[in-house]
Amino acid sequence: MRTEQQTDLGTGLKPRHITMISIAGVIGAGLFVGSKSAIAEAGPAVLLSYVLAGTLVVLVMRMLGEMATAHPDTGSFSTYADRALGRWAGFSVGWLYWWFWVLVIPVEATAAAEILTGWIGAPQWVWALLVTVLLTASNLASVGNFGEFEFWFAMVKVVAILAFIAVGVLAVLGVLPGSDVSGTPGLSAAGGLLPNGFGAVLAAVLLTMFSFMGTEIVTIAAAESPDPERGVRRAVNSVIGRIGLFYIGSIAVIVALVPWDSPALERDGSYQSVLDAIGIPGASTIMDLVILTAVASCLNSALYTASRMAFSLSRRGDAPAWFGRVSPGGVPRGAILASTAVGFLAVVGNYALPDRIFELLLATSGALALVVYAFIALSQIGVRRQLDAEGRRPAVRMWLFPWLTYATLAFIAAVLVLMVVLPGQRVELGLSAVLTAAVVTVGVLRQRRAGRPVGAGTPGARG
Repeated sequence: MRTEQQTDLGTGLKPRHITMISIAGVIGAGLFVGSKSAIAEAGPAVLLSYVLAGTLVVLVMRMLGEMATAHPDTGSFSTYADRALGRWAGFSVGWLYWWFWVLVIPVEATAAAEILTGWIGAPQWVWALLVTVLLTASNLASVGNFGEFEFWFAMVKVVAILAFIAVGVLAVLGVLPGSDVSGTPGLSAAGGLLPNGFGAVLAAVLLTMFSFMGTEIVTIAAAESPDPERGVRRAVNSVIGRIGLFYIGSIAVIVALVPWDSPALERDGSYQSVLDAIGIPGASTIMDLVILTAVASCLNSALYTASRMAFSLSRRGDAPAWFGRVSPGGVPRGAILASTAVGFLAVVGNYALPDRIFELLLATSGALALVVYAFIALSQIGVRRQLDAEGRRPAVRMWLFPWLTYATLAFIAAVLVLMVVLPGQRVELGLSAVLTAAVVTVGVLRQRRAGRPVGAGTPGARG
């Protein structure tokens, strides 16, 4: 059953768009750029870190898939939190999620600009502006443009990782032509498989977890496709294989072929260091192209996701009304322009403000992935009870309900405690907690002013 606002948005995303978004949505720039830090932290045992973080994502996606197949909605978990927990919850998680993706815009625009400046020259801010304007214009034209860009970005990422894994496996087996590397030299590095102890594995979980953020975008995008239930079901059912292949498979190749304490990891990045080690010519250029594609994909998704969340909030009365207006082609241009404007101001701030100020802004989003996951888990408990009471059985159902949902919440709580214990994570946790508390307070006050008790859900809330 489609909601009024989803009809307004139209159904411009084709099945192949949804398929590729679901396949490669889990492959972010964090995999290519951030994995070196996790490997340096935990050594070869980083594979266990990825397994733990990936398991959390699989469980959260299963919960989200259950709600999304029952109620396809571009507001996704924000709308479900509104229904299950109350308007304050939908308001809070919606704006926190919007803030997370708005801050992704300057980060990815700057990363793209660094690569393009290295290739062509010109100041970085020029490239950051051009990339942002190009993708904004594409999103403003039609949702089909977003889908088409993301389809090809995803295709490049998938082909690159599959090729990387294939070449790596050939090198491990000693049958890669022209390579002097064979076997698993990385696993015989100093300290063995667990060089820094199990505590380092848990610390690396924090570094790996946030690279998975974006997996849930398919549940937002599917609402603008002709068959949202089918798109969500396929994405949720395949998430284990995608994480296993793209993340754990490629990281296994890296730790097998390059020692975890190699200076090349920090200097060149994890993927390029492998390609250099096994003698692939032009490894630096290859990785720059792949990373540029991944960065552009993240920026494209950030613009789309932030705008759709702002649109959903507007339709529920929790954002300015003009965020909810759509063009004749079904595009929420006001929400796109507003999200881009804030993101662009952050791009300017990245160059104009002292580094420390911009770093503090980024730190406010450090634990927001965990906050969003916790809201999803709590919402799923409420929505599942509503569905059971109605006698409905969605196409996707959470395993071992409610015990795995409770276990997921316990794991999230444990990770938050870990962030308190680890000195390097306390600032991010503290600033994220302050931001979350402020937004939740506003949400609670708004609900009280509306005359509804806190904790009362909003049946049939539209996103």
